[in-house]
Amino acid sequence: MNEGACDPGALPPPCFFLREARSNASCRSFSRLSRNMPLFGISKEAAVGTAVLGVVAAAGFFAGRRSRSRFVFGTPKGSPNLLQQYVLDHSLREHPSLTKLKMVTADRRDKRMMVSRDQAQLMANLARLIRAKKVIEVGVFTGYNTLNMALVIPDDGKVVACDVNEESANLGKPVWKEAGVEHKIDLRIKPASQTLDELLSNGEAGTFDFAFIDADKEGYNDYYEKCLQLIRKGGIIAIDNVLLSGKVLNPERYGGEVQSMHELNKKIFRDPRVTISMILMGDGVTLAFKL
Repeated sequence: MNEGACDPGALPPPCFFLREARSNASCRSFSRLSRNMPLFGISKEAAVGTAVLGVVAAAGFFAGRRSRSRFVFGTPKGSPNLLQQYVLDHSLREHPSLTKLKMVTADRRDKRMMVSRDQAQLMANLARLIRAKKVIEVGVFTGYNTLNMALVIPDDGKVVACDVNEESANLGKPVWKEAGVEHKIDLRIKPASQTLDELLSNGEAGTFDFAFIDADKEGYNDYYEKCLQLIRKGGIIAIDNVLLSGKVLNPERYGGEVQSMHELNKKIFRDPRVTISMILMGDGVTLAFKL
């Protein structure tokens, strides 16, 4: 979402699957095979060729299955997945105001930046579970999750919503007002790092219950560290797009935000200050519970 966000719903070309597969351990076994003696009378060239063709065929089959699926807006990052639609049809209890804001967002060319609706519902349920009252949101877009969190916190609760794109955030304001939660939302149009520093300077460390990070990926480490200071013990930080369409499998190749995300994933995995779950939902989300 926002700066540097990828488009996980878009279908990569078949060559993408081949390149990624060849970089994995399972496909590195092909190169080991090629260094050995011919197997069952097959030359090493034939063995390697057959293996590569198998990868290409699998990639084509997978791509073909995806291309035949119908597009479902509001699934994890817009992925065209009928099974995911089944999940939404049988689990999503979307507030009418959220449905309205989703439809407003659907008219935008960058609509896939919106948080997955099932992921938003999970975060709302977690916020209810821990009785969240104060929430930080780093990255707002059109404000779907801002509204989502404002709907579940108490009337005297607060969502500090951070973004640099006022035009996108303004789309959500009329719906926030109509839903009766506008007074709970503190929208700050400035770099998120600056807002987080201000909250820390104001003595609000350890007073927030929940944080959601979904903004420029190269800033994630800074946002994570500052949110960790602002969140109370037992609070939750949800970090979006931790898989970046699978590019984290090959961070050296992509560099930039992919490398940054991979390094953060490794860091959080080793971080003794939190206990975590990385969930294969949307474009990947990590839930970090502060100890």
